[in-house]
Amino acid sequence: AVVSTQSTGRIFKYIENSDKDAVTCIKEVSEKFECPHNTALAIFMQIVQKKLRKASYVHSDQRVQSDYWKQFRSQGSSAKETLHNLAKEIGLPPVMLAKMFIELNQFDKNLTSTYVLRNLDVIQDKIFRDQVQFCLDNDDQFGPNIDLIKKSIGEEYELVLKDKLTFMNMPFKDENILREQGYDKTPDLLLTVPVAVGDDIINWIESKASFGDEYTHKQYLREQYWSYWNRFGPGLVIYWFGFVDELAGQTLDKGIIIRDHMPTNITTLL
Repeated sequence: AVVSTQSTGRIFKYIENSDKDAVTCIKEVSEKFECPHNTALAIFMQIVQKKLRKASYVHSDQRVQSDYWKQFRSQGSSAKETLHNLAKEIGLPPVMLAKMFIELNQFDKNLTSTYVLRNLDVIQDKIFRDQVQFCLDNDDQFGPNIDLIKKSIGEEYELVLKDKLTFMNMPFKDENILREQGYDKTPDLLLTVPVAVGDDIINWIESKASFGDEYTHKQYLREQYWSYWNRFGPGLVIYWFGFVDELAGQTLDKGIIIRDHMPTNITTLL
């Protein structure tokens, strides 16, 4: 779905001001603004990421984190919901607070907090371990479970794209092959033979299982797309869950096309 800048602004504001749980909020956005569920979900998750960046900065002071830990321990509760409820009271995703406490206490200096969250058996304190587990089970915004879901969705849409190119007889190299050949920053797919999308030539395709808003797109341009353009020439970016309409023309003259689907008006050049 291609969403107008005005509508995107209204959707962002609605989500930011909502106090509903994720499922309810996404459903309301989809119905109120008449946008596909996946688009509403993608926008919701990007706003969550924005909040997480802000929360991570605001709560990064170790003295503040120590105060949270003291507050947590002073409650003296063995209930599995205790850590989760404190996180909600502070305004942090529960798994983020659990991660902070793991890092603060350094259960094992040789293990990262990410490893500990995925292997809770290394936490000797059973009460705290159970409370962290409850956070993992009930956090729909942050943590390794959410990361796995995002990774899985991203891989699913890459497979969809590969299947479409195979069906259209468009040979390609994926990023694994390109890295084996010595490339560091690579698009998802490099076309073996350039093709024309309408009047525009492309050499590579990047698949994004997300919504393309102004902030995210600029970040991707800086960190990824311009590198691909410099090395491989013009290309195509697919935001499967839609994008803000203004993005479509921003880089077209430079040779980076934006779509929310795999185009069918393809002409092979060789």
